[in-house]
Amino acid sequence: MTSSRDSLSFPRRSARTQRFTLGAPRAFSVSPDGGRVVFVRSGSGTDRSHGLWVLDLDGPDGPVERLAADPRALLAGAEEELPAEERARRERSREGSGGIVGYAADGAVELAAFALSGRLFTAELRAGTARELPVPGPVVDPRPSPDGRYVAYAAGGALRVTGTDPGSGTGGDRALAEPEAEGVTYGLAEFAASEEMGRSRGFWWAPSSDRLLVARVDERPVRRWWIADPAHPDRAPHPVAYPAAGTPNAEVGLVLVGLDGARTEVVWDREAYPYLARVHWSGDGAPLLLVQARDQRSQAHLEVDPGSGATRPVLREEDPVWLELFTGVPARTPDGRLVRIADLGGARVLAVGDRVLTDGSLHVRAVLDVGAEDVLISASAGEAAEAPEIGEIHVYRVGPRGAERVSEGAGVHGAVRSGAVTVLSSARPEVPGSTVRVLRDGKAVAEVASYAQTPPLAADARLVEAGARRIPCAVLLPSSWSEGDGPLPVLLDPYGGPHGQRVLAAHNPYLTSRWFAEQGFAVIVADGRGMPGRSPAWEKAVSRDLALTLDDQIEALHGLAGRFPLDLGRVAIRGWSYGGYLAALAALRRPDVFHAAVVGAPVTDWRLYDTHYTERYLGRPDEEPAVYAANSLVTDEGLGEAAEPARPMMIVHGLADDNVVAAHTLRLSSALLAAGRPHEVLPLSGVTHMTPQEQVAENLLLLQVEFLKRSLGPA
Repeated sequence: MTSSRDSLSFPRRSARTQRFTLGAPRAFSVSPDGGRVVFVRSGSGTDRSHGLWVLDLDGPDGPVERLAADPRALLAGAEEELPAEERARRERSREGSGGIVGYAADGAVELAAFALSGRLFTAELRAGTARELPVPGPVVDPRPSPDGRYVAYAAGGALRVTGTDPGSGTGGDRALAEPEAEGVTYGLAEFAASEEMGRSRGFWWAPSSDRLLVARVDERPVRRWWIADPAHPDRAPHPVAYPAAGTPNAEVGLVLVGLDGARTEVVWDREAYPYLARVHWSGDGAPLLLVQARDQRSQAHLEVDPGSGATRPVLREEDPVWLELFTGVPARTPDGRLVRIADLGGARVLAVGDRVLTDGSLHVRAVLDVGAEDVLISASAGEAAEAPEIGEIHVYRVGPRGAERVSEGAGVHGAVRSGAVTVLSSARPEVPGSTVRVLRDGKAVAEVASYAQTPPLAADARLVEAGARRIPCAVLLPSSWSEGDGPLPVLLDPYGGPHGQRVLAAHNPYLTSRWFAEQGFAVIVADGRGMPGRSPAWEKAVSRDLALTLDDQIEALHGLAGRFPLDLGRVAIRGWSYGGYLAALAALRRPDVFHAAVVGAPVTDWRLYDTHYTERYLGRPDEEPAVYAANSLVTDEGLGEAAEPARPMMIVHGLADDNVVAAHTLRLSSALLAAGRPHEVLPLSGVTHMTPQEQVAENLLLLQVEFLKRSLGPA
């Protein structure tokens, strides 16, 4: 049982620890010789500054950790100052901490490169020394060449390179590709790639270390939006190249650039396939590109001729709904075969060359490593599995003998592997945080320490399925509730939209939901159609009809009502981003079910959201205007479909949000006002789509509880 004092302290502790993630190790790399594991970790559960660490597996006294690069020492105690490009990268990746939050290593994992305050640093991972390389900045995304002799990086719109050893004869700093005009950049990912495609990189080294594939991004066709700070009217609005649905995207191409200055354009049909989704270049064959059509119903795997820049199709794929993008593919086996994840026969499977290696018992999510004898994958239970394994994600080794599970026990597991060494991270329902074990030839040889704080709450979520569709749910009741207490007011706490799985067999994802439960609510987290981890049909059912995600929340609620003490006369819903849209949709269209809503950073007019995400689900607004009108909360005519009675809504939005811009909330508020519907708006000055500010994050939780109790009233 949790004490009242601990419950009341949770919002501040959660904010201060970034939801109890600070101090946990992450971003692992394993050296090919199996001797080192590299990772980042902050110094404590409240320290936002991450350092670069090395775990030596073969020390004389056994495995030992050491700090390879300390950002405070490298910056001589100065505060980190992020250049605009780095702030944008962190916003796209939802990175709220500081210090060395990312790094890149050479092929031997002996040299790491990273940026601090827009300056370039390298760390010798064997020696444990770090130093600055004096180059023009601000530096973004530095990456060593595979042989470790060079570091390439983006700066000022150019792709530059410098030698790592001034005495080696590799040459000084120089630009390899420079922008021809304002709005053109080399070596950076465009907004749509980094926000929606999962591609944060803009350049890739050749295995031979003598040239690079470099993305050329021309943002001049993209319309400019202006993000103002109303709390500081003396500051000029900030321009953002935002590709809203139906409007032009950035034009993205690729060039092969040699260290000797040679330059060759990579040629493919960019009219048919404008999206550069993935690039893979290893020593196992020529470079591979995955390019997509704008409607995302067709894509091509292309092989690049490094000499001429010409491309040839290796495989073309089509899907009548859309083609999903996955982590780790395309890739190659050591003998050059294509590795991919595909939707075939109603299942999401792993394919290597012409062979499909998994079936409907597994739902493949990512490729983690490709070896000579097997492929390491992340997967959930598929529709044909013997048991649903609610919320579980496991690591499997797939080879000639089929799929063999590597991870053990219920949980959410992930892995990084090189050769015989695997770093296996495991989050479990009954234990806070994650444990990270290092395996060699399948046997544990070390554990990477975590400095994360232990939460003051035990999540204690019950994972169940609800309704005819077997919707995965987590249910949390107050720890003090007993049978004689009667039914409880209900709070649905979903994300509810594509790519946002919330029902996970782990502890920490439910901490905020647990805190709300301790305030006297029965909390339900439900993952309906559109969510990943079950089947392609489950995910793609929401095409052209996002309201299905609301139907599934209602089905889950009613399906659980007979099994848990739910007061269906007092039901609220809260959410952020897509969850905010879902909460507003619930209050406006189903007031017969929902009696109050906390609406955070909602998309209210889908024409104002970005191309790659929105058009995947709703098509183009000029081609399917009725679809956009039906799925939006606000149209040109004002408030969209809205039933009576009006329900209380608290709408929260960060005014500096450049992902879901504040115009969404302002238009919704204006439409509600015009329709005579009372509501509350909480504008957050200087806050982006994230809310990393400690006081803001804490007080948001407290204000939501006060609003919900006030709106739902007593039993």
